[in-house]
Amino acid sequence: MEKRTIGIAIWAVLAIVSAGGVGAQRDAEDPEREAFIRSNYTKFEHRIPMRDGVELFTSVYRPNDTSQKWPILMVRTPYSVGPYGADRYKTKLGPTVEFEHDRYIFVFQDVRGRFMSEGEFVNMRPHDQKKDGPKDIDESTDTYDTIEWLLEHVPNNNGRVGLWGVSYPGFYTSAGMIDSHPALKAASPQAPIADWYFDDMHHHGAFVLSLSFGFFSSFGQARDGLMTEWPDRFDYGTPDGYRFFLDLGPLKNVNQRYFHDEIAFWNEIAAHPDYDEFWQSRNILPHLEGVTCAVMTVGGWFDAEDLYGPLHTYEAVEKANPGIDNTLVMGPWRHGGWIWTDGEELAVADFGFKTSQTFQERALLPFFRHHLKGEGAADLPEAWVFETGANRWRDFPTWPPEDLEPRKLYLAEGGGLSFETPDADSEAYDEYLSDPANPVPYTPEISTGWHSEYMAEDQRFAATRPDVLVYRSEPLDDDLTLAGPLSANLWVSTTGEDADWVVKLIDEYPGRMPGFDKDSDEPDLGGTQQMVRSETLRGRYRTSTSKPEPFTPGEITPLTVELQDVLHTFKRGHRIVIQIQSSLFPLQDRNPQSWVDNIFEADEDDFVRATHRVHRSAEHPSAIVVGVLD
Repeated sequence: MEKRTIGIAIWAVLAIVSAGGVGAQRDAEDPEREAFIRSNYTKFEHRIPMRDGVELFTSVYRPNDTSQKWPILMVRTPYSVGPYGADRYKTKLGPTVEFEHDRYIFVFQDVRGRFMSEGEFVNMRPHDQKKDGPKDIDESTDTYDTIEWLLEHVPNNNGRVGLWGVSYPGFYTSAGMIDSHPALKAASPQAPIADWYFDDMHHHGAFVLSLSFGFFSSFGQARDGLMTEWPDRFDYGTPDGYRFFLDLGPLKNVNQRYFHDEIAFWNEIAAHPDYDEFWQSRNILPHLEGVTCAVMTVGGWFDAEDLYGPLHTYEAVEKANPGIDNTLVMGPWRHGGWIWTDGEELAVADFGFKTSQTFQERALLPFFRHHLKGEGAADLPEAWVFETGANRWRDFPTWPPEDLEPRKLYLAEGGGLSFETPDADSEAYDEYLSDPANPVPYTPEISTGWHSEYMAEDQRFAATRPDVLVYRSEPLDDDLTLAGPLSANLWVSTTGEDADWVVKLIDEYPGRMPGFDKDSDEPDLGGTQQMVRSETLRGRYRTSTSKPEPFTPGEITPLTVELQDVLHTFKRGHRIVIQIQSSLFPLQDRNPQSWVDNIFEADEDDFVRATHRVHRSAEHPSAIVVGVLD
């Protein structure tokens, strides 16, 4: 089973820049596809004026077939629409090759301030709710103005427009839906960034170190005029990301050693460790109003970058725009895996068939074909969701599903896990020593980049560490399906003043898998502890992400770790496993565990060892809150 380690989001995008940041990887070139595009499309380049006079660079690929009018399918991206030059063509135009044969007018635009577009670039540009004049712009108005220009100036269009994009381009898709242009008929935000504090940059306050460092070391470099080439990628000098970031020491050393105050957004991150107005303004969810087009939001259950985004984008659109076609698709994918992989397997998980192909054939092309061409039926339920473990697609009229049975899985004595309420009268607890000098790695893979499959990896490497608590149920007598939101309600205490609480939900396979052939070349997965979901809470934010507060050493304190949604079946004979730890390095930065007002300003001697306890008595029953689906 092939494992693939990629860089963080920017490097995944750089690998696919030939498709405007939203296509298949460069290492999967298709000469026939490239030849078809050159034979059947003509490329044009335009500078489209916005209402404030700023011009945005836009590439347009028009079908040579003029026997009928074609709809416009657009991507807006901060990741370059290159190659530049009317005689230099992309090798991929649509999400899949079928789109190119189906014929659309493909449009790619450098967003304001990026590459060949004029203006100032603002990361996750805040939405301007009040627009008093032509100088008041945001990504919604730029999308509107672009559509207006395209309808008037691009020949042979049928007056219908679609938007789509993965990751950061997914955010621009969401922004473009707000107060929809009348011609916008379909939009598909895929792995969209929704709130940059909770997507990518932080996990409930824990800073996502390896992604942020790698991303902004290149993406964050200031632009000196219009540009067509990417800045150089950062040279770590080693393939060992764990050692690199451990040797880095406190976060303040990033500027002292590497960035030298030249990465503006890194400085903003460091100045705003809490969820203050700076981050709150970069939450697009409250503004997803006035959406009149059909929406299909797509996400992956194992997306380590943007799982929060699709779930909450769908929810926000549903709440604010009653009556529109609004669909959620969640599959068994890593970030962008529904486009960039066949979706048949991920890490140790085997889903049994090419799930990406199923999505592309049933949902992706039919969605745009129906709404932009009036052809076929968009035969999609409200929620089309893949059930991992059982490995099947399921239709739901609502998400989360109705009639979930709320239950609690209690942490029990001797590393047990049970639906039975604990009855211990005395104060029962488990404890471990957390040492910032020896943090728990998030993956056994050695890489300075982002290990794209870690969300479905075997967790036995962590279970053997003394600073990881492990709770296991008895083997299940029957299949058990968990659906909807998950949370860990924990009672904790610490000898320190701060602590991170990492909670993992794991599916432990039987010691001998049914049908295993010892003489085959297939790996023996018996006893595998496949991660299903994990999340982190930085303890200082247990009551508010905006107003941190220290722990009182030794005081038993309640907190809740939101694990986000799931649809997973634990098969008969499997065990449910919970792991709890206090580091996930270098995916997330180290918590000093002593109190500092801003961890980005912590000194080396602020990092101290601390003993953390998880309590599990009748008075303080720590439990995982789940929804059981019949």
